[in-house]
Amino acid sequence: MKLKFTKMHGAGNDFVVIDAIHQHVDFTPAQWQRLGDRRFGVGADQMLVVEKSQADGVDFRYRIYNADGGEVEQCGNGARAFVKFVTDKGLTSKRAIRVETMSGIIEPRLEDDGRITVDMGAPVLAPAAVPFDASNLDSRTMGEDALWPLDVQGKQVWISVVSMGNPHAVQVVEDSEAAPVLVDGPLIEHHPRFPRRVNAGFMQVVDRHSIKLRVFERGAGETLACGTGACAAVVAGIRRGLLDSPVAVQTHGGELSIAWAGGQQAVMMTGPAVSVFEGEIEIAAADQA
Repeated sequence: MKLKFTKMHGAGNDFVVIDAIHQHVDFTPAQWQRLGDRRFGVGADQMLVVEKSQADGVDFRYRIYNADGGEVEQCGNGARAFVKFVTDKGLTSKRAIRVETMSGIIEPRLEDDGRITVDMGAPVLAPAAVPFDASNLDSRTMGEDALWPLDVQGKQVWISVVSMGNPHAVQVVEDSEAAPVLVDGPLIEHHPRFPRRVNAGFMQVVDRHSIKLRVFERGAGETLACGTGACAAVVAGIRRGLLDSPVAVQTHGGELSIAWAGGQQAVMMTGPAVSVFEGEIEIAAADQA
């Protein structure tokens, strides 16, 4: 079969976006992994699948597969690409849509300047719900935040645990460029205290409205930007008393703007989405699910 796709990115976090409304898509994890491979496939951090929603009052269903072939709950940068895709393809005429994800409903909207704002919902902070195994650990308080000690290859780092539909471990570093992202990132991702693995964020506070951020993403490695990671970092920074909303998040791929009023208020993320090219890839019969 031939699979039509669009290559897109949001601040450098890149995607293969697939219309599963007008073509059949039913792949195995190995097939998703091959599609995301940068040498043997199209290449992407994540594959995004656009489907019809079966829920009343919801416009689309949104499924996300990481480069390792695993399906995940949420992708903030991908949500912005999703809106641009369904708008560009004429799948909707709405500027604001409701989208069903594995972790719940999100509500992205297209702004007049071409950027997209996504209502990412309220952050989840209870360790067990992230999920994070906090048993036999003593936390310490910074502002309103609970910092948890994590043993990373014999050294202790203090993290905030936040779910933005997917799990994040956020630590503050003096210099994000010098931080051991590629060494500690995979160790944190696979740490046994995170039963579903975790995205590891390394946040440098520039001032009260600005941070630099690098994220080692679960199942994808370090990406040029991570939308949910930016949301989680800002939530952690505000709760620690280090930041005030809104916050400009500088990533290697570009800038995101994150606003959060605290408590059970939704986190609002605004940033770009860009279409790079259209393509078609042959899926051999032997490779089909």
